[in-house]
Amino acid sequence: MNAVFKNEDYYITLGVIAYNEEENIDRLFHTILEQTYDHKQIDVLFVDSGSTDRTKEMMTDFIDKNKDEFGEIRLLDNPKKNLPAGWNVLLNNYHGQAIVRVDAHAEMAPDFIERNVYHLKKGDMVCGGYRPNIIDTNTPWKRTLLLAESSVFGASIGDFRRNGQDRIVKTVFHGAYKREVFEKAGFFNEKCVRTEDNEMNYRIREQGIDIWFHPDIVSYQRTRETLRKMLRQKYLNGYWIAITSGINMKCLSLYYFVPFVFVLGIIFTTVLACLGRPFLAILMWSTYCLLAVLNALIAIIFDKQKTLMYALLPVLFFLLHVVYGAGTLVGFIKLIQMKISGELEK
Repeated sequence: MNAVFKNEDYYITLGVIAYNEEENIDRLFHTILEQTYDHKQIDVLFVDSGSTDRTKEMMTDFIDKNKDEFGEIRLLDNPKKNLPAGWNVLLNNYHGQAIVRVDAHAEMAPDFIERNVYHLKKGDMVCGGYRPNIIDTNTPWKRTLLLAESSVFGASIGDFRRNGQDRIVKTVFHGAYKREVFEKAGFFNEKCVRTEDNEMNYRIREQGIDIWFHPDIVSYQRTRETLRKMLRQKYLNGYWIAITSGINMKCLSLYYFVPFVFVLGIIFTTVLACLGRPFLAILMWSTYCLLAVLNALIAIIFDKQKTLMYALLPVLFFLLHVVYGAGTLVGFIKLIQMKISGELEK
C-alpha cells in the first residue's frame, strides 16, 4: 500500500463496494457531490462486484461526469464478488492517508467526510458515528418495515444504532480507518463473507487500537424495500454468524445467537408439547408475545406518524427472529460439513 499524499492537507479515500445497486446508488452519488470537505482532497474509489444490472454503467457515467471534481476517481473490479474481497481490492489500491467505506445503498450527511477527518486529525485511528435507517418512499408499509428494522428488539443493539456521547466501541458502521490500522491488523478475512467488519474490528482491537464513536458523524442506511429482501438479508446474516463462529468465535457477541436459541426453543418446546408436556411452550410463547407487543408499542409511541400497518410489528419481529435463527441453524450444519471436509482450512 503505497501512500500518495497530495499536499500537507488531509487526503482521504472514500470507498464504495457495489453489487446490483442501480435502485439506490444514484442517491449516494448526490451525497458524494454534496460533501463539504474539499473535493480535491477526496479520492473516490468504486469497486464493482460483478453487477448484472446497470450499477457498473452508472458508476462509470458518474466518473466521466465528475473526473475533474475530485482528487482522483476510479472504478475497479472485484472478481471474487464478496464484500471482504471487495474491501481488499480497495486496500490494495487506495491512495489516501485514511479510507472511509460507505455502502452503495447508503447516504451521507453533507459534513460526513469533514467530521471524520476532524476526528482522525485529532488522533483517532478508527472512527465512525450514528447510522440510522431510512426509507426511499414514505408509505405505511415501508414505515412499518423501517420500525421493525430500527427497533432494538427487531434488529440489534449495535452501537451505531444508538446516538449519544463520544465513546469507545467494539465496531462502527461506515467507519474511517487510518492507513496504519491495516498495516498493523492486516487485510480482511475473505472467508467471513458477511461478518468481515466483526472479524476485522476484533483484530484491530487486539492490536490495542481504540475504535471511537462520535455522534456528530452521521450517515444513513436504506432499509430493504420489501419484506422478502429484508428476510433474505436476515437469513444470510444468521447463516454467516454460524460460519464465522468456526473461524473466529471471539469476534462475535453472544446476542448474535439469541435468534438461534429462540429457534431451538421452538423446536424443543414443540416436541415436549406433542409429548403431553406443554408448560414450557406456553411459558416461552407467552413471554415472547409479551415482549413483541411491548416493543411494538414502544416503537409506535416514539414514532411521529401512525398507521394501522403498525399492528403487524409483532408478526414482523417474529419473522425476522425465526428467519435469522433458521439461517444460523443451517449455518451450523454447513460449518460441521466444512470442518469434516477441511474446507475452512483451505
